[in-house]
Amino acid sequence: MKLSDAIKIQRGANAIAPPYKVLLACGFTPLHLQTFFHAHLQQLLPEHRVELQTGLFGDLVGTLRAALADSVQAIALVIEWTDLDPRLGYREAHSWSARDSEQIVANCAHTLDRLAATIESVGHGRKVAVVTPTLALSPTFDAALWCSAPAALRLKNYVAAFETRVNAMPNLALLDTARLAQYSPAAQRYDANSDLYVGFPYTRSHADVIAEALARILVPAARKKGLITDLDHTLWHGILGDVGAAGLQWDLPSHQQHHGLYQTLLQALADSGVLIAVASKNDPEAVQEALQRPDLRISPTALFPVEAHWHPKSQSVSRILQSWNISADAVVFVDDSAHELAEVATAHPAIHCLQFPWNDMERSISLLHEIRDLFAKERTSHEDMIRIQSVRENAAFNDTLRAHAADSESFLAGLDARIDIDFSPAANDGRALELVNKTNQFNLNGRRFLEAEWNERARKADTWIAGVSYIDRFGPLGKIAVLQGRQTLDGLHVDTWVMSCRAFSRRIEFACVQVLIEHFNVVELSFALSKTPKNAPIRTFFSLFSARDAGLHLVVTREQFEQVCPKLYQRINVVPGVINA
Repeated sequence: MKLSDAIKIQRGANAIAPPYKVLLACGFTPLHLQTFFHAHLQQLLPEHRVELQTGLFGDLVGTLRAALADSVQAIALVIEWTDLDPRLGYREAHSWSARDSEQIVANCAHTLDRLAATIESVGHGRKVAVVTPTLALSPTFDAALWCSAPAALRLKNYVAAFETRVNAMPNLALLDTARLAQYSPAAQRYDANSDLYVGFPYTRSHADVIAEALARILVPAARKKGLITDLDHTLWHGILGDVGAAGLQWDLPSHQQHHGLYQTLLQALADSGVLIAVASKNDPEAVQEALQRPDLRISPTALFPVEAHWHPKSQSVSRILQSWNISADAVVFVDDSAHELAEVATAHPAIHCLQFPWNDMERSISLLHEIRDLFAKERTSHEDMIRIQSVRENAAFNDTLRAHAADSESFLAGLDARIDIDFSPAANDGRALELVNKTNQFNLNGRRFLEAEWNERARKADTWIAGVSYIDRFGPLGKIAVLQGRQTLDGLHVDTWVMSCRAFSRRIEFACVQVLIEHFNVVELSFALSKTPKNAPIRTFFSLFSARDAGLHLVVTREQFEQVCPKLYQRINVVPGVINA
């Protein structure tokens, strides 16, 4: 990004949009880093007005502590060597003598410890992005030519220990300095003139790269949910119909390791909760034989569904999306054929299409990194781990439900279902926010939240949050619904309610309302229902009641609910919580 473009983006922000307050904590003059960071954040948050605060020159700990008194929603912390000890830089290098090396290293260790302790105190409830030193050390420590100085090695070990300590903290993420090197070469980072004249040590290009990285850490892109892969010249090398299952290759001796690496990556994605399916123009029996090869690096059980036939791949993709019950914009399609990619993209414009370069090792390796980035996630939840299992079981549930359509009551009664509704969710439960931000169909009003906004809302007076989990004889679905609201003198208000589409047809939504009525002992509930392009299912649910439209809310009385509510067969377990005072 050019500096002039960054300034235009800042000036073009909507003055009446809700603010997003961020602290940029760095010990040097922020100058261009501040401008670029503000602009990149504003680009990622077009519906907000970014308000950027900076701290005191040379006082990182003091700047961070000041955040306790401020209502900042996120913190970007940029640490350089001079923040650990001024003698490691060029502006205040009073001594580079060997006799001072031990003192400098000890001082740096103490400063890192203070920084870590301060981050622990200020990071609660806020997203924190941290950058450890990116510039080369000044010639502070004596060493033989081309050799590492022992003091410098100890210093880097202290930094590594600091990184390990803070990386374990909730809501904190570290910038990967190895990845940074791909976009900002070490020799192009330091600007001596800018550092010595005005106190800003970075070149503009390096400042821009760090600023964009920090912005993307604080406001990550929406993670893709599923990947649909071709087989021939993609999952493996060779045409199945020509060489047979035994003739397919994907290993190092055959010089087809990039296909094996692709299989390994898909298995890793499946293990983290990504849905993986197959769309291939092939004989289905031959595909099943190939997928049973014991040296395949992805388990056949990780692939669901497998669409293998001679019909257009766009039709296969349509069936897979229906089976998964997710939208095309959350899915990646990988194929070696440009023609097949174009055919699928025409039928599903929102899908992310990637061509597998089977005859180019370098591009194949780059593709692996690109795919990993599209599914990047800070942590893997229990729901992620069981997603493929629950999708399979949900398909079996729906098939069985259709088969018992004439006697659905007996079917539901025999599910042996249990619903757990927890009014005391963990403070760092990312699954709740993920559900709120990614659920479209059963969504009360479509409102999305930044992590800081959700945490701030959860801390407000009279506020409650409930997480809903489900299990029946088909298996666990994990946490599939979230409700959030307020209990005031006017009654019980539900401001947020989402439920995964995997939970449909089980009467879980009725159980949720019943629990709210009984748990809070109220005679009516107020729902902040708004129409969105995709939330027809929840609007259909509310159409069952003779609800009163109260302007911004829809009011449902206990009597109205009880008149409509069908028989509920689930065992319901309620974990009580404390409403914020």
